[in-house]
Amino acid sequence: MPVREQIEIHEQSDVVRIRHSVRTLAIELKFSVVDQTKIVTAASELGRNTLVHGHGGRCSIESVEQDGRAGIRLSFEDQGPGIADIQLALKDGYTSGDGMGLGLGGAKRLMSEFEIVSSPGNGTRVSVIRWKP
Repeated sequence: MPVREQIEIHEQSDVVRIRHSVRTLAIELKFSVVDQTKIVTAASELGRNTLVHGHGGRCSIESVEQDGRAGIRLSFEDQGPGIADIQLALKDGYTSGDGMGLGLGGAKRLMSEFEIVSSPGNGTRVSVIRWKP
């Protein structure tokens, strides 16, 4: 399916826009309220990471279907400094800033699928999917 929406991330209001767009799509796809909350929370965490640590970037929001299952895919990309140690960054409590250190690992647990590609100096791409049960 084509990308439903692509949002440039340059300021906090862009993260709010992502949250709204993700919730709207989750409602349209008839995700439960609990699943809507999980997807929106993951989108918020990943959007904030893109803004703060990646110095801005973009988010793609799309509905997906596989083997008769419906889902939402979110992809976040930035051209920031990248992540030197992805496994360390995924650990609860790890933070490279002033946050609680729950962003990447928390987003991973909230979604059905999680993929991250990053290296120092080459930015970061995170793609997540939440499938309807």
